[in-house]
Amino acid sequence: MGSLSRCVAGLGLLALLTACGPHPMLAPDLLPLPEVATRGLPPALSFGPPQPQPPHRSNTEIARDFLDLTLRLENGADLPVFTRFAEPVTIALSGPAPATFSNELDRLVTRIRTEAGIDLRRVADPASAAITIQPITQEALQREVPSAACFVLPRRISWAEFSGPRRIAGLNWTDLTERRAATIFVPADVAPQEIRDCLHEETAQALGPVNDLFRLEDSIFNDDNMHSVLTGFDMLVLRTAYDPALHNGMTRDEVAAALPEILTRINPDGRRYPTRPYAPSPRSWLRAMDTALTQDRSMTSRRQAAERALSIAQSEGWTDTRLGLSWLTVGRLSTGGDGAAALEAFLRAGQIYDQRPATAIHSANVGIQISAFALAAGQMNTVLLLTEKHIPAARRAENAALLSDLLLVRAAALDALGRRGEAATARTEGYGWARYGLRSDSAVLRRAAEIEALVPRAQEGT
Repeated sequence: MGSLSRCVAGLGLLALLTACGPHPMLAPDLLPLPEVATRGLPPALSFGPPQPQPPHRSNTEIARDFLDLTLRLENGADLPVFTRFAEPVTIALSGPAPATFSNELDRLVTRIRTEAGIDLRRVADPASAAITIQPITQEALQREVPSAACFVLPRRISWAEFSGPRRIAGLNWTDLTERRAATIFVPADVAPQEIRDCLHEETAQALGPVNDLFRLEDSIFNDDNMHSVLTGFDMLVLRTAYDPALHNGMTRDEVAAALPEILTRINPDGRRYPTRPYAPSPRSWLRAMDTALTQDRSMTSRRQAAERALSIAQSEGWTDTRLGLSWLTVGRLSTGGDGAAALEAFLRAGQIYDQRPATAIHSANVGIQISAFALAAGQMNTVLLLTEKHIPAARRAENAALLSDLLLVRAAALDALGRRGEAATARTEGYGWARYGLRSDSAVLRRAAEIEALVPRAQEGT
């Protein structure tokens, strides 16, 4: 089929891959467990030293992002003053929790101390900690805050107090003049990766940024959920927030005036990058994307919202991650029988994400979808090219769920090509990452069964 770039850079692949007909979207828990359920699964894998990449953007852009992240809320409201904790900042687990919590929190504290330069210390007594992490059940969390996977509040508060009938004061970020306490609520009965992701984003929010921006391509502070762990940009934002030149009570204008000197000092490379034009996200696009990404909405309303978001993104003339996300969301929400429309959307999203190294993980999230089409169409060599391209990005970004999908799709293609030894190696590693990225062993096995079911029967066992 030629090179990978020719396979996915244009839409020439569309007719070939959609010959399989229906949209082969990956949707776990729909198929019976395979025979492999009777075998032992390999142990869960874990990531080694982090591989954060420094931001390859101008300090002018970073300063603009810093102001919107730390002095504006997601609802558009401006915070009156800048706030942060006094160092050292202490953090503790409150209540019993799976070992994942302690292991991931230790790793996170080390990263923040090393990369952001914040004096963050873990302590045993939650009553004395500035930041407390309270494990709860996913059911309890979704009952109270259905739209959140986890969240942080700017005060010390128990779950019983938060979920009780009495209204609790002090939960509004706009009322702060300094940060003295924060409580993070994280579900304990989810996948290890989900626990880790929550610890990263909510701890960082407790320390600094309180906003999410869809325009960010290199940050965990983006509701597109492409980045699973704190990035090099995120650590730079945290380091900036705790720079001696900033202090509690500064206005937005005062912070803005201090940022050029701070960023020149701590991020000298940011002076050599050109500043890209600033294009704010209109509320109409934000509302449409929020609806499209909200799982408790009807599928019809979500599809319509995704189409509206795409139309707005195109009319705005965007070429950045917001247009890529618009195409990707349209593809993910395409009807099961409309494989051609879904694949076209994925290919267009891939074209956008492939333009910059900073969006390699975004491209990988598209690549797994295109790989599923290729697998269902019997284009096994295309599967191998795609997975070879995207596996390194998933590994660098520490996205175990995505990494396992890519490895299991690759294993299925290798099996179909008769390359059994390579397939077994890829499948074993895929299972190991799936046990970290998914909630249970049954979910791991169902995921594997779903991927194997994409292989055309004529190619099984060849």
